[in-house]
Amino acid sequence: MVDLVQRVIFRNRLSVIFIFALLTLIFGIFATQIKLDAAFTKNIPLQHPYMQTYLKYADDFGGANNILISVCDKSGNIYNPDFFDTLKGIHDQLFFIPGVNRSSVLSLFAPAVRYTEIVEEGFVGGPVIPANFSNDDKSLQEVRRNTEKSGQVGRLVSNDYSCAMVKAQLLDVDPNTKEAVDTIGFANKLENDIRAQFASDQHTIHIIGFSKMVGDVAAGAKDVLLFFLVAIVVTAILVYLFCHSMMLTALPIVCSVGAMVWKLGILSMLGYGLDPMSILLPFLIFAIGVSHGVQMINSIGKRIASGAGAKIAAKKSFRALFLPGFIALLSDCIGFVTILSIDIGIIQELAIAASIGVGVIILTNLILLPVLVSFVKFPQHYRKQAESAKASKIWHYLVYLSKPASSLILLFVMVALFVLGHWQSQEMKIGDLHAGAPALHQDSVYNQDTFLITKKYEVGVDILSVIAETVPDACTQYEIMKKIDDFQWRLNNVEGVQSSVSLTTVTKTITAGYNEGNPKWRVLPQNSATLAQSVSRVATSTGLLNTDCSAMPIILFLQDHKAETIENVINVVKAEKHNYETDNLKFVLALGPAGVMGATNEAVAEAQVPMMIYVYSAVIILCLVTFRSVRATAAVVIPLFIVSTLAQALMTKMDIGLTVYTLPVIALGVGIGIDYGIYILSNMIEKLKQGMNLTEAYRQALIERGSAVMFTGITLAIGVSTWVFSSLKFQVDMGILLTFMFLVNMLGAILFLPALCRLFWWKR
Repeated sequence: MVDLVQRVIFRNRLSVIFIFALLTLIFGIFATQIKLDAAFTKNIPLQHPYMQTYLKYADDFGGANNILISVCDKSGNIYNPDFFDTLKGIHDQLFFIPGVNRSSVLSLFAPAVRYTEIVEEGFVGGPVIPANFSNDDKSLQEVRRNTEKSGQVGRLVSNDYSCAMVKAQLLDVDPNTKEAVDTIGFANKLENDIRAQFASDQHTIHIIGFSKMVGDVAAGAKDVLLFFLVAIVVTAILVYLFCHSMMLTALPIVCSVGAMVWKLGILSMLGYGLDPMSILLPFLIFAIGVSHGVQMINSIGKRIASGAGAKIAAKKSFRALFLPGFIALLSDCIGFVTILSIDIGIIQELAIAASIGVGVIILTNLILLPVLVSFVKFPQHYRKQAESAKASKIWHYLVYLSKPASSLILLFVMVALFVLGHWQSQEMKIGDLHAGAPALHQDSVYNQDTFLITKKYEVGVDILSVIAETVPDACTQYEIMKKIDDFQWRLNNVEGVQSSVSLTTVTKTITAGYNEGNPKWRVLPQNSATLAQSVSRVATSTGLLNTDCSAMPIILFLQDHKAETIENVINVVKAEKHNYETDNLKFVLALGPAGVMGATNEAVAEAQVPMMIYVYSAVIILCLVTFRSVRATAAVVIPLFIVSTLAQALMTKMDIGLTVYTLPVIALGVGIGIDYGIYILSNMIEKLKQGMNLTEAYRQALIERGSAVMFTGITLAIGVSTWVFSSLKFQVDMGILLTFMFLVNMLGAILFLPALCRLFWWKR
């Protein structure tokens, strides 16, 4: 079949080039139309039980896509006219930004923010900022008193009175345009219309929330273009040093860039955008393309150096490398497809994009590249004796690795590395391990804003809500309300919970108010009529109950969103809720941003093992089909599995959690890492079939393909190692892991593969 494909392609070389050029032009046009696309729902596992609860009650109690804006006065006291002018301006500006749920905008200027006071005549109350507010010293002192009576200190006003908050929820669909809200555009508006307009020498603006975080990630993602250009330059220099030909340097890079353009164009045609979290993928497609292109260039260059013409060299190299290259890329593609099993939109889009990109490389770098090289006119003096002589010295020492004594030592080293790696990998954590947004560095503006808000307020964005599902009008039944109150008290004393609030909390406060504010009366009334009287003063707009009082959230404000914090709280909820549930009362998880993170962490944990099983199953099946040998398959897969285990151990040592950003990297590493072993072993098996002994077969495989394998591993590692300078933390983490996997997978194919072959073919 390979011979048939080769004949068809090389008999119609001009037609092949024309078709590729035409398709590149078409896809290039579509690629220019692709847009950054970020949506909140793409980052959550919608089918997870927590998220089913989230979707069920999002309209009643609000979603997790919130925005918090803290305005701080450098004098340390917000009660001055300039500050309140600024706060009013920010409130009004946020209210009119498209995509904001206007009914959810809260600040001291919101009419829904009220205070209640107990006086001799009974209750007195009203808006914290009255209608006749004149922003003078007298009015400001009145607002201060009202604020303290409202219970908003620590919520809308910081504990030290130096800052005040404006917060709102975001819509998924803009009611005016009927289109999905542009998250990145919204983040830009926050910067341009609020921070840039209202920040001054006296007032600082601090903004956090999912949309703002995505906007900052998108801004940092622009650096990826710089890293991409650096990677192209570095790769071009290294390829030239490898093949000593400007033409052979340019062609694989051109084909790899073409594959990237095809991928972006196809995604645009299918209606997909480019998420900031997956903006690194085009570089990986380029890197994979260069990897396979160099294998082809290496083979063609050696044949040209031995005296063959360009066309003959290209045809022979195509025949020799198409099948192992196709199987290697198909393994990559299937490896990416397997992560579609993870029920998180951003990972599924990453899987689709990566699969398309790798599929395109099969066409551009295994078919188009040899066709283009066949037209190149090489000078007679083109030879690579210097490179071959240098390589022969390296191969002379590496050949000893296939000897029985050396193989035994290497096998012992493999076992020791696996045991050590497996032991360390058991400590790998699921989820975010640091405070702040994990996609950004700790010193980023967003994370500094997060730390300030967490420090100055009792509430933040790390909210987890447990929903008490019960019968209609349950808020007038003492037994049910008492169970909710007791469960809230238990959760409020869990490590990691900063504070909590529920309908029972407010009801007890109101009951005390009906009894002259006496703290002894801060209890739940056992009389239904009295209980109903207190509950009736709590509006559904507070988010503490739904319209028929059949669902009431217990809102927990967590200290942070570290994986261990969320996991600890959720575990306590699961373990303790049965002690408080009845036939008419159930507690279900979860609402709030921390609830979303908890669901995401659990989805990642559940997907980790199945994903690895799918990836390795696909790789094993393809290797069995290719080599038709269990021994050959084991020789390729075992080093790969050891490297995957060591990568997880590295994550533990580097304090990198398994998240939606790092989980796909493991699959990427497996898919790309298999390439090295397939290229080496396919050549070895060909030599073994010709009657060579194992040592000589390994020597010939190194001469034929060893230099290209080492070169691509080092080149790819150098390219991604530049990511450690990125302004995006998740890109740094991915760069560290990919650099490790590129290098160690290459070393595994060069060092461990011959030792395993000696074990499996000991008679040879």
